[in-house]
Amino acid sequence: MTQPQAASDEPGGGAGSEAGPVPPARIRRTVTAPTELVWRAFTDPNALAAWFWPRRLAPRVTADARKGGRYRIVGAASRSMTTAVGGEYLRVDEPTLLEFTWCREGAEETATVTVRLATCDDGTELDVEHAGCVDEEDRQAQERGWRDCLERLPEWLHVAQRAG
Repeated sequence: MTQPQAASDEPGGGAGSEAGPVPPARIRRTVTAPTELVWRAFTDPNALAAWFWPRRLAPRVTADARKGGRYRIVGAASRSMTTAVGGEYLRVDEPTLLEFTWCREGAEETATVTVRLATCDDGTELDVEHAGCVDEEDRQAQERGWRDCLERLPEWLHVAQRAG
């Protein structure tokens, strides 16, 4: 298993390849919810299970969001096949910074994901960085995957805010 790569704001802050360093996948957006609620969406196992992967995968999540704690997200890709990702929390600074390793089960590569949250006039600025991509194809796939996940977040936030 490879070592996690440190997150970087600099171009080329990801893992190296024959063509040179691969920049991290990065997604930034603003969500209309308090920072504390967005934090909960990323750290509470029930919240993660509700929005992170599509419902058709029937995701199950375990998470111990503290430094050194672990998480695991499992989904049913079909009746006979599951998909899973997991890792360890490296930095947990509630409610503004969450950093964790990211490894698909069965893969050798380990990446590092950094989630930064900042309160703004419209709610919360969300910055997700996935560093340690093996090549440009992997970086693009991670960016698509994070965009897909984050498309479901506003609906969960809306429902959670209404529930109080």
